Amino acid sequence: MHTLSVLLLSAFSSLFVGFIWYNPKVFGTIWMKEAGVLEEKPNTATIVKTMLAAYLYAFLISFVMQFLVIHQSGALGMIGGDEAKALPSYSTFMSDYGTNFRTFKHGALHGFMTGLFFCLPVIGVGALFERRSFKYTLIAGGYWVITCMLMGGIICQLM
Repeated sequence: MHTLSVLLLSAFSSLFVGFIWYNPKVFGTIWMKEAGVLEEKPNTATIVKTMLAAYLYAFLISFVMQFLVIHQSGALGMIGGDEAKALPSYSTFMSDYGTNFRTFKHGALHGFMTGLFFCLPVIGVGALFERRSFKYTLIAGGYWVITCMLMGGIICQLM
């Protein structure tokens, strides 16, 4: 599958997870209370703008996620990104290890670690200074842990 297609699919997964995660029957009602969000019907234009912006941000996260979950990106970076200028040892290395650790499970593991050790702390620091509750931190941070797992799995499996 083409890189851009995989990143677009990966970014879409964030909307899919959010649709479930922030559903009032899951964490939506609790999150709204903890975030101080009023339950009102936004107009269609506002919803469309919000979803497009969320999708754009998710795409940017997906773009970076590929370098966190695909180990071969590091090998390509070591040679300056141009395979044509690489020494023969690069080709040998890639033929020996080029597809190792390219599974959904492996990508999900690295996505989980990214969500838990990067996204959750970023949400947590912001929540501390915004004087939000620990519940808010767990809900918003938990969303990113799950989303990064799914993004990482998709990217690692399909790229």
